[in-house]
Amino acid sequence: MVNFDCKEHYKFPDLVEIIRLLRSPGGCPWDREQTHRSIRRNLLEEAYEAAEAIDTEDAGLLCEELGDVLMQVVFHARIEEEAGGFDIDAVSDGICKKLIERHPHVFGSVCVSGSDEVLVNWDQIKRKEKGQATTASAMDSVARSLPSLWRAEKIQSKAAKVGFDWPDVSGALDKLREETEELHAAAGGEGDPREELGDLLFSAVNTARFLKIDPEEALNEACEKFITRFRHVEAAAEQAGKPLSSMTLAEMDLLWDEAKQS
Repeated sequence: MVNFDCKEHYKFPDLVEIIRLLRSPGGCPWDREQTHRSIRRNLLEEAYEAAEAIDTEDAGLLCEELGDVLMQVVFHARIEEEAGGFDIDAVSDGICKKLIERHPHVFGSVCVSGSDEVLVNWDQIKRKEKGQATTASAMDSVARSLPSLWRAEKIQSKAAKVGFDWPDVSGALDKLREETEELHAAAGGEGDPREELGDLLFSAVNTARFLKIDPEEALNEACEKFITRFRHVEAAAEQAGKPLSSMTLAEMDLLWDEAKQS
């Protein structure tokens, strides 16, 4: 049993202390065994669960999920502190300095005309901080752990900032059509299907960027739509007393068309 006073309400320092106790001798065996690598996925999963709470507009759930994300941050900081590295204060110090540095229009004497100029300044300051002398180096800094659609979008946006972009969506659509044709050819043995599929997806993201559509959200919505329609197909097959496994593709297509109309 560790020495800890339970309270009716807790604050951030209490979270830091709880994580310290969990990692200390006499704490939790599981928590003591964890490393940055072992809980890497936990951090990602908690962030996605917080994003889902935002999507469902559930404030109570968002409060809970943000707590889980915050716990992961404190957990990683504690692991590093035990190894003789940084601690949670260093994390706080770093982000505070970054926010002050990247908001010279708030904490300095820079004047801006609006949000667009804020973003331009932010990008310039970030590139200077990171020593990104070229656009290619800025592209290379986009995290490879991002979902591929988001990573593609960020890379394309960086190219667009230096003028390497179509003038309007028609160019992106033409490229999408071209890549579709190349994938057709590759599927028929005239090229590498994997490479051509990647090019097609990259072009689809570029089209989404022009249309100001989040490609991850669009694909997730397509997934939800597919599930809804497939549920209709299963229900219709069950009502007809015929399992899907015994149906032909043509029969299932008819049920799918019904689902699209419902």
